[in-house]
Amino acid sequence: MRTLLALVSPALLLLATLAPRANAAAEPQTFSTSAGPVKITPLNHASTLIEAGGKVIYLDPAKPVKFSGLPKADLILITDIHGDHMDPDSIKEISKADTEIISSPAVAQTVTTAKPLANGETKTWQQWTIDAIAAYNIKRGPSPGKLFHDKGRGNGYVLTYGGKRFYFSGDTEGVPEMRALKNIDVAFVCMNLPYTMPPEEAADAVKAFHPKVVIPYHYRGSDLSVFQKALQGTGIEVRLLDWYPK
Repeated sequence: MRTLLALVSPALLLLATLAPRANAAAEPQTFSTSAGPVKITPLNHASTLIEAGGKVIYLDPAKPVKFSGLPKADLILITDIHGDHMDPDSIKEISKADTEIISSPAVAQTVTTAKPLANGETKTWQQWTIDAIAAYNIKRGPSPGKLFHDKGRGNGYVLTYGGKRFYFSGDTEGVPEMRALKNIDVAFVCMNLPYTMPPEEAADAVKAFHPKVVIPYHYRGSDLSVFQKALQGTGIEVRLLDWYPK
């Protein structure tokens, strides 16, 4: 029996190491860069875990993600003031003494430890370059004359590491700032009505800036097959991941 256990235990340990984290919504996506691999793990909705160079970055950590067992954050990026992006409880849970937080100025009014980064501004953190991209509605809102997301309040981010550029849209429609992006390797693009945009509008915006890979996120209730079909023949790789685990 002892001999059998000695043979089985290493195999179980290997499987445990290779298995995706239980708290992840979908399999991690790993991208090669000149500075080493970047591993991006969907957690839920907009919440995302990014790991590279021994550093841990969270984007929009929020409920219902259970962060127990996940690594503490070296950096937290927050896009907007809504609860599915800005969650003080989750921020507190994953923070350690030297965790840095970067957010839009509107978020920094509540998360007072955050360093504000306004639309169009750029900041360097460790080996990363962080560009704040405007994220807002052009036409959709709760009532006439009002928008769900006003221009200047929220950020998308372009994160550059080892020569690769990763775009996270935040809450936005296909605004000119998105359509004007250049040299994006991987784009995470939102789509959900009524708050952002439908899949066909998201696909049209993606065609304009033509990333190498696009991954829908923040898509609750959207028909991703519409998005995928609209991008057929463009040369853009569409990866559909499950951001909403049962």
